[in-house]
Amino acid sequence: MLIRPSRNIDKTIKIPGDKSISHRAIMLSSIAEGESKIYNFLMGDDCLNTIKSFQQMGVDIEITDNVITVQGVGLKGLKKPKERLDVGNSGTTIRLLSG
Repeated sequence: MLIRPSRNIDKTIKIPGDKSISHRAIMLSSIAEGESKIYNFLMGDDCLNTIKSFQQMGVDIEITDNVITVQGVGLKGLKKPKERLDVGNSGTTIRLLSG
């Protein structure tokens, strides 16, 4: 059997965002102090509901060109929301927010 070496591959592959990591990135960036940028965020309903929930708790979060910029408020900087948080069908969001 003769095995021939393959040619070099020079390609860029874009991997889709991960839901679990996207939730946690928003949550951890929100309770960190200062600015965080999140790249390759999964723009699904569950993750967008997580963003809305933290915005309701006083976190400044902007979405531009598929980059999420979070102005973290620190561990004790979250505010009580004026309305009930609606996390949609996101089990991850409700479990992590209530824990």
